Amino acid sequence: MASSLSVKFGDLQAQHTLLAREIDDAIHRVLERSWFILGEELKGFEAEFAAYCGVKHCIGVASGTEALQLALLACGIGRGDEVITVAHTFIGTALAIAATGATPVFIDINPQTYTLAPEQLAPAFSPRTRAILPVHLYGQCAEMDEILAFAKQHDLYVIEDAAQAHGASYKGRKAGSMGQLGCYSFYPTKNLGACGDAGAVVTDDPELAARLRRLRNYGESSRYHHDTLGYNSRLDEVKAAILRVKLPHLEEWNERRRRVAAGYLARLEERFSPPKASPDCVHTYHLFVIQSDDRDSLQKHLLARKIETLIHYPIPCHLQPAISGIEHRCGDLTVTERVTKRMLSLPMFPTLSPEQVAHVTECVNSIGGRTC
Repeated sequence: MASSLSVKFGDLQAQHTLLAREIDDAIHRVLERSWFILGEELKGFEAEFAAYCGVKHCIGVASGTEALQLALLACGIGRGDEVITVAHTFIGTALAIAATGATPVFIDINPQTYTLAPEQLAPAFSPRTRAILPVHLYGQCAEMDEILAFAKQHDLYVIEDAAQAHGASYKGRKAGSMGQLGCYSFYPTKNLGACGDAGAVVTDDPELAARLRRLRNYGESSRYHHDTLGYNSRLDEVKAAILRVKLPHLEEWNERRRRVAAGYLARLEERFSPPKASPDCVHTYHLFVIQSDDRDSLQKHLLARKIETLIHYPIPCHLQPAISGIEHRCGDLTVTERVTKRMLSLPMFPTLSPEQVAHVTECVNSIGGRTC
C-alpha cells in the first residue's frame, strides 16, 4: 500500500515557529530604534559571528556573492589576474570572480567529497594566478592543508567560499577561518539563514577588514569622504537582528542535520553513492546529495511518492554561457561533468523526522526493485 507520508525538501516554517517570539522582539527592537543601516544590531552580530568562527573580524554585506566579490577586491584582484576555483558550485562563485575583471580557472573535484582536488592546483597555476578560491560544498570543508601549503609556496591569497558550511570545521578550525578571508551567505535556506539575501566576510587581518568596511559602504573612510571606488553592500539591521536570534541555535541545528544524515547513511544502498565525510572534517550537511545512473527517473519516482528533491548543480560553471572568455570546454573536468549528470539532493533540514527519513530511503532504494 502506498504511504500517505509526504516530505518537503526543506521547512523554514518550523524554524520560524520555534523562534517566532524572539524574532518578533528583535524586529520590534530595530523598529523602535529606527536605525536600519550600519547600526548596533550589525555590530552585535559581527562580533558574535566572528567569535563563533574563531576570527577577529566579521564584515556584514548584502549577499554571499558580494562577500566573495568584495573579498577578491580587498585583495587587489582584478583585470588580468586569475583565480583558481571549482566549476561544481553555485554560479555565484564564478560570477564574483568575473565581476572583478579577473578570470576564473576551473579545476576538478575530489570524487568522494566533491570539493577542490589539491593535486589539480599545480597544472592550473600560471604567472597570472593571484588566489585560490576553494568551495566548502554541501557542508564539508575542502582539503585545506594542501591548499594552504600550495598558496604559501606561490604567495597566493586563499579566499574560502563557506556559503554552505556554517559551523563546519577542518581539523578543529571553522570554515572561513583558515585562509586570509572566508565568505558566507545567509540566504534563507542556509544552515544559518536571514530573512532574505545577506552575507559576511570573516578574517583575522585588520587591514583587509578595514578595506572591506570601506568597499561595502561606497568606499567611505569617514562621512562623505570616499577614498576608493566602493559599493552599496550592507547587511541591514533587521536581518542582523534575526541572525543574532538564530546564531545560538546553529550548533544544535547542525547536530540535528548530522542525525538526519546518519539515518540516511544507515539505510541507503551503496549504488546511490551516499556522501562520504572526510575524517578531517566535521560535516554540517547543508545538502544531502546522492548519485543515480538515471537521476531524472529517480526524481520523478520520488515526486510520485510525494517526496521533494532538487538538483545541485546540473550545469557546471565552466559550461555556463554567462562565463565567457575562458578556455575550458566540455570534457575538460571529467569528475565534475560526470557527477553533475548523476546528482540528486534529498530532503535535509533539522526537523526532518526519523519516519520521514525512513520513508525517503525506502522509496529511493525501491527504484528498480520493490515498491514503497
